[in-house]
Amino acid sequence: MLGSRRTAPLSAPSWKELLVSWFGAFSGIGVVAVLTLVYNMPMIVSSFGASALLIYGLPDAPLAQPRNVIGGHIISAICGVTVYALCGLTWWSAALAASLAILLMLLTRTAHPPGGATALGAVLARVSPMYILTPVALGATLLVLVGLITNNLLPERKYPKYWL
Repeated sequence: MLGSRRTAPLSAPSWKELLVSWFGAFSGIGVVAVLTLVYNMPMIVSSFGASALLIYGLPDAPLAQPRNVIGGHIISAICGVTVYALCGLTWWSAALAASLAILLMLLTRTAHPPGGATALGAVLARVSPMYILTPVALGATLLVLVGLITNNLLPERKYPKYWL
């Protein structure tokens, strides 16, 4: 429980990488938010903020890869919508949706931590099955597409590392 001493110092990204990360996050969330407002159709959920950190700030991380981002969010949305439809809004349905999403993401190798919030949000917001397609599937796909552009602006960055 005490942990251990860090063996390597924490390193900060270069200014170029920080700028690309900021630009990617601003662009990705901005695109999804603009489309939400212009088309008056939900394409954004709060868990996308955490996804933005992974996609644009840590593009090499396994949890930031397209399979994990899109698959993790979709699986989590399905869990949240299903649990809400079957159980309604209770303290245990919220816990069940998030924990079931975690279990299924781990089983399918699509772990994406913000997915737990996507499942939880589905129950708490009492969403319809359309939540799976929009905002979740469409929004996550848009975040990844913006990541494809912004994360490849610098030659030292390559995104994605893998698709499947």
